[in-house]
Amino acid sequence: MELAIVRTTTASCAEAEQIGTAVVHGRLAACVQITGPIRSIYRWKGTVESSDEWICDCKTVPELADTLMERIKTLHSYEVPEIIVLPVMRGHAAYLTWLRGEVDDRPAL
Repeated sequence: MELAIVRTTTASCAEAEQIGTAVVHGRLAACVQITGPIRSIYRWKGTVESSDEWICDCKTVPELADTLMERIKTLHSYEVPEIIVLPVMRGHAAYLTWLRGEVDDRPAL
C-alpha cells in the first residue's frame, strides 16, 4: 500500500474544515477533501436515526494512519466517530511523491 485515506464523517461543514485544517497543518495529511452534505441513516442506541453529514477524506501515508486517527478522535464532536482507513494500492507517481513530501513521520500533536 502506497497511500492511505483516513475517512471520517462530521456533523457540520465547519467541523469538517476544522479537522481538515488541523491535520494538514500538523502534517498528518497532505490533503483533506470534504464532501457533503450526505444523508446518513444509522442505528444509534437502539433507534434508527438519520442526519446530514460531511465526509472528510484525509490523504496520508500508511505509517501515519494510526496517529491521524488518534488526532481526529481528539477533535471530533461525536461520541463514537466513524474513522476508517482505506488502502490505496497504486497511484500517480508524481502525486505520491508530492504527498510523501507534505507529511512528516514525526508530527507534532
